[in-house]
Amino acid sequence: MSTLQYFNYPGTEANSESFHYSQAVKVGNTIKTSGQGGWDAEGNVVADVEKQVAIAFENVEKALKSVDSRLSWQDVYAVRSYHINVEETFDVVTSNFKRILPNHRPIWTCVEIGKLGIEGMLIEIEVEAHFPY
Repeated sequence: MSTLQYFNYPGTEANSESFHYSQAVKVGNTIKTSGQGGWDAEGNVVADVEKQVAIAFENVEKALKSVDSRLSWQDVYAVRSYHINVEETFDVVTSNFKRILPNHRPIWTCVEIGKLGIEGMLIEIEVEAHFPY
């Protein structure tokens, strides 16, 4: 039986304490992240759609690297994205996939929802990755 290990990256410790959750968990050779949004290092949500999605992608990478610095989007095999308005963000997510993963295509579930946990967030992205190291 594997031991669960939980991780947070710099700038997310206050939310971890306040809301009692972590940004990533390692379960054996699998890494799972919580939903990553377009917040900056101070926790402010960026209003611009393209920037918010790009930052959410960066925050996924930070969550992965909090587990091990060698982890990256290249290790991701599953993505779930939650959108306030999928018509507004779908193509932006797709263009980020193509930019970050030009030769890699993880599975993806895309869901439109009514509200996210932080005011102003348009998207949250959670991933599962394989830990081959």
